[in-house]
Amino acid sequence: MVDVEPLSSTAPALRPPVLMNQDWRDLTFLHWAVEPDRVAHLMPPGVRPDVHDDGATYVGLVPFRMVDAGPGRRARVPWLGSFLETNVRLYSRDARGRRGVVFLSLDADRLLVVLGARAGFAVPYRWARMSHAEVEGVHTYRATLRWPGARASSEVSVRVGAAREATPLDHFVSERWRLHTSVLRRPVAVHNTHETWPLHDAEVVRLDDGLLGSVGFHDLAGRAPDHVAFSPGVHAQLGLPRPV
Repeated sequence: MVDVEPLSSTAPALRPPVLMNQDWRDLTFLHWAVEPDRVAHLMPPGVRPDVHDDGATYVGLVPFRMVDAGPGRRARVPWLGSFLETNVRLYSRDARGRRGVVFLSLDADRLLVVLGARAGFAVPYRWARMSHAEVEGVHTYRATLRWPGARASSEVSVRVGAAREATPLDHFVSERWRLHTSVLRRPVAVHNTHETWPLHDAEVVRLDDGLLGSVGFHDLAGRAPDHVAFSPGVHAQLGLPRPV
């Protein structure tokens, strides 16, 4: 029996070299519980759904601001390194029990970022028209897909509340130190490191989303999410893609 990597709010050491650094800011977690069998076919080779203690796995809708992304440990790229992003994600575990994230879509409002990420990392970035605003503690994220593939839009508004101690489900969705993907049908992982997520309570004010449906989950946005949290953000570093 394979030992499963324990959840930990402390990131393991990142194996050099550092490929990129970036800030993830004003991030909202929205999650829906689904049966693991529903998403198993969406996992890269060598990876399966990770399952929470409640027997479910989760589909996440995560809008945020990417700020000051750049190469290496400290460099920042003006303009191009700051943009809006929303991803639809799953939670994974490889054959050695190491936990990760699988992205079904990553929508961004910088076309050059989309083209570069699709070519260099084999991840499903899409170009979208996007906006973010905060008014009296309510964060509103809007997105309309432009290219490629599906036509869909999204509007999410959440009211941010008090800081909170992480719940077991918070730990499950946030303590993820690698991206699982595949290159030429071979599984690879991109490792990351960052400080512990500072989390706040959040209340959904508006949810009118088509991004979930654009990747096959048309039913989820029609019901309230099972998990909601907000974070002002963290600074992250990413390593090179490596074989799983």
